[in-house]
Amino acid sequence: MTCCLGMDTSNYTTSCALYDGERLVQQKRLLSVEEGEVGLRQSEAVFDHTRQLPELTEACFSAFGKTGLAAVGASVRPRDAEGSYMPCFLVGACAARAVAASAGVPFYAFSHQVGHIGAALYSTGRLDLVHKPFICFHFSGGTTECLFVSPGGEQVFEVKRIAGSLDLKAGQAVDRVGRMLGLRFPAGEALSALAGQSDTEFRASPAVKGGDVSLSGVENKCSAMLRQGVPAEEVARCCLEYICAAADYMTQYAMREYGELPVVYAGGVMSSDYIRERLGKKYGGFFAAPEFSGDNAAGLAVLAALRGGVL
Repeated sequence: MTCCLGMDTSNYTTSCALYDGERLVQQKRLLSVEEGEVGLRQSEAVFDHTRQLPELTEACFSAFGKTGLAAVGASVRPRDAEGSYMPCFLVGACAARAVAASAGVPFYAFSHQVGHIGAALYSTGRLDLVHKPFICFHFSGGTTECLFVSPGGEQVFEVKRIAGSLDLKAGQAVDRVGRMLGLRFPAGEALSALAGQSDTEFRASPAVKGGDVSLSGVENKCSAMLRQGVPAEEVARCCLEYICAAADYMTQYAMREYGELPVVYAGGVMSSDYIRERLGKKYGGFFAAPEFSGDNAAGLAVLAALRGGVL
């Protein structure tokens, strides 16, 4: 039996995964972020990835057991857009190319974004959607986009941006508000748990332009609430309500433009139990499991299997 290897070295997590069409094993580790900080400089991310990736790759192969390789895939850029580039992705891309060359198997280059989409489809049991059009939300620290996804191309998917945030990204909003509340980076899980302790109703209305939204107001609003002595759980809930309202607006816009297609939710922000409950009640849709929502290499291993004919 042969399998496919996926590698992802994002600005938040080092990860690798092995997939043989039935069984998937992944290893991942957050990058080291000092307390009180909300991210890393690229030089720091590259150093951490270089240190962590060999250890995680060894652990992944050890957990999977003896196997051969059929293909290797890695994220080489954040998105499929002109000028999309971050140095941290070079670590995984270089390592993956070297492994593929030594094993004599194909190397497939993907974007980090399509890796998120692949992971979401795998974890929801909807890999059949690779052959159909659907709407996908990618909400993370660096991206807040609503996408029209259709089959085809070297990336397995053709991805077209429908709408997104014009300024602050959803993950940035979560982490900045989390820092205000004394939560450690990444703050998503703790902020979501805190928001669940409040039953205050908020009428969140992000500024909009066409299908796009602005999230910069949520940071200012939450800061003002804290200065006024509003309890932390209400501040957390207000922040997540803004993100839900943004996704709600973009969903309605996308469905007017493209019809009522299946909706898939990917990215670390979408692992929030609070957001999943709010949006799930209204639109249903398919949410990536929490372990496949944040940055991970599982989707890249799955995409490599699709490209390499393993699936």
